[in-house]
Amino acid sequence: MKKFFESIANVWKIEELRNRITFTLGLLLVYRFGAHVTLPGIDPTHLAALTSQTKDGIASILDMFTGGSFSKASVFALGIMPYISASIVVQLMGIAIPYLQKLQKEGESGRKKLNQITRWLTIAITLVQGPGYIYNLHRTLPADAFLMPLDSFSFLFSSVLILTTGTIFAMWLGEKITDKGIGNGISLLIMVGILARLPQAFLQEFTSTITNNGGGPMILVIEVIVWLLVIISCVLLVMAVRKIPVQYARRTVSGDFEQDVNGNRQWIPLKLNAAGVMPIIFAQAIMFIPAALAGLSQSDTSQTIAGAFSNMFGLWYNLVFASLIILFTYFYTAITVPTNKMADDLKRSGGFIPGIRPGVETSDFLDKIMSLITFPGSLFLALIAIFPAIVVNLGVQQAWAMFFGGTSLIIMVGVAIDTIQQINSYLLNKHYDGLMKSGKNRKAVA
Repeated sequence: MKKFFESIANVWKIEELRNRITFTLGLLLVYRFGAHVTLPGIDPTHLAALTSQTKDGIASILDMFTGGSFSKASVFALGIMPYISASIVVQLMGIAIPYLQKLQKEGESGRKKLNQITRWLTIAITLVQGPGYIYNLHRTLPADAFLMPLDSFSFLFSSVLILTTGTIFAMWLGEKITDKGIGNGISLLIMVGILARLPQAFLQEFTSTITNNGGGPMILVIEVIVWLLVIISCVLLVMAVRKIPVQYARRTVSGDFEQDVNGNRQWIPLKLNAAGVMPIIFAQAIMFIPAALAGLSQSDTSQTIAGAFSNMFGLWYNLVFASLIILFTYFYTAITVPTNKMADDLKRSGGFIPGIRPGVETSDFLDKIMSLITFPGSLFLALIAIFPAIVVNLGVQQAWAMFFGGTSLIIMVGVAIDTIQQINSYLLNKHYDGLMKSGKNRKAVA
């Protein structure tokens, strides 16, 4: 523990790293401040109905990703989610549209053009979601919550404009954090929004368990232990890789004398969960559709379907949800892990997998390995995604259960690991031990 605190102290000894962390914390504070600024024309003292709407069900997921902005009718009510949606659409369109495929291969210039396309698509998505959010406020809040006439064009136009500006500003904050701060800015904004609800969720569970005789301190301790075990499982899922050995051919170096150089043995790390959190996001988006379509009809069957797919802790919802996650894990892994390109690059560099011929056989071998490791990875990911529903049925409060798995926990674990790895790289470059290592400061090697 002493060595860990020494590593924390070393972070502040590096001026560049210290400035980047301070800059990141400052912009995150600005984002959290904006989450509490209510839209003009709405009385913040009458938001109880909106807060009650987002306590349970799918609306609670939207509120979690926006850090509570959704239930506060704030200028950041849509959060960074339109940008995430736009990024997913552009990424999927890159599979079918040749122009986007060309941009993906153009390096830095192509990446800038793709980012510009993503930004414009973000604005378009926000302009569609904005009126829907205002309509939801009109349907949920009492009439005296609005300080301006609801049917006035000025109120609708100004509110949609502010919501769009809020999303663009949040997107700008994320990009600035990525460029001048530490970690991935967009991911950090999402993680901070999720973490903002953690203290309140734990306090509610504490009150329910201790004060209201919900099992006593021992039950709360068991819940915390299970929560920590789930976090460890998520870390293992994010970090787990299958190492494929690669051998580089023996070469002869010519000069004043000939010398044989033994081939270097390296590894190709294939991640157990190469798709990350994207299958859960895809599946979550699909799960909104059945309830929305069923709600268009007033028949008993439609209402039953709408009720089943509106209850995110129900049996049928989670069975379909887990199945979609497994399917999307295979789909997303197939489009993001180009085994044929990996085989071609390996062949050009003079490398080969022992016992496997370069070229097509290597590509088929890598594809087979990816298929084998993706299956347990997808099952584990699906289990973590539906674990909140399991603990809710065991008596855990819904707000606290959301941190036992699902998208929120995987995002927090992934972002935390990525940020720590970036800090470690700065420490190791300055000849300090990283946050995850112990030992004395390392001396520079001349």
